[in-house]
Amino acid sequence: MKPAHRKRIPAFLLCLFLLIFCPATRPNPQKSTDSSRTDVLQLINVLRAKAKTLESSSAMHLAFQSFTTAHKLQPESIRYSDFVMVRLLYEATRDAGFWNMHWTITDQPPNSDRIWRQWQSVRKPAVTAPTAIAECDELSALYAFLVERAGVKSVGLLWPYPNHTVAVWTPRPASGRASGAAAFPAIRVVIPTSQIFLSEADTFDTKRFDPWRQKTIYEYTRRDVPDSFEIPKPLFDFFFRQLDKFADASDATLQQLRYIREAVFLQSFTPEQAAHEALRKRAAFSVSPEDTAAFQRFADDMQSAGPR
Repeated sequence: MKPAHRKRIPAFLLCLFLLIFCPATRPNPQKSTDSSRTDVLQLINVLRAKAKTLESSSAMHLAFQSFTTAHKLQPESIRYSDFVMVRLLYEATRDAGFWNMHWTITDQPPNSDRIWRQWQSVRKPAVTAPTAIAECDELSALYAFLVERAGVKSVGLLWPYPNHTVAVWTPRPASGRASGAAAFPAIRVVIPTSQIFLSEADTFDTKRFDPWRQKTIYEYTRRDVPDSFEIPKPLFDFFFRQLDKFADASDATLQQLRYIREAVFLQSFTPEQAAHEALRKRAAFSVSPEDTAAFQRFADDMQSAGPR
């Protein structure tokens, strides 16, 4: 008797069976990025993800409303996502912002090359110490470079004085609007990456510098480092933690924390004094749970840093 003929299972059905009934073979749909990567492209991915979550923040909505009202713009004329990204990177990369940049005179060219070289050697970032030291033109170039890589156009450099540099954002009309110039009045938004020549009241979109005194604001398109540039993992993780701790706080709170952080860098405050000052400011400036949490996190970080 001939043996019974065995039907072969088609290959595609076998694969389908394995995907359904063998969990180990299934891809993880929640893991959209490689957590082991610490290159510039991955940093941009992290920034985009964080900016997306901030779009629903009440503080960000209020800031956007204040911005459009001040410039007499219809909210739909500005890409809200662009506004969120330029605000997020402003607070991260500014002098004494939450990525711990620190201003000093360096006499370097207006690009961020030297900042990236410094970052490449940071293996043990600390909340009480700068991650890199740079002058105003370098800070502004770093900001403009990262904003452009994150997908926001029309950010360049402004020299309000011969010896000073800030960044300027020139928003473009949101997609879908009429292309006529009259429908979208030209505006220039000053991004002060340091507090040089500015008071505590001056922050994002300060009116202290006239952005129109410079005839042309050239968009910063220089690729200071490639997307493959590696950031040391301890520093990359530090940047990520700082985004989570402080990015959703209000302008006023972040400005107060900037001044306390700067005092620590200048050794005007010990970490213990900085923690005490943050808690004092929390009582005076907190207007939301996010602000209260930001002051508390800063104080906790300083207290855990211990004596210098």
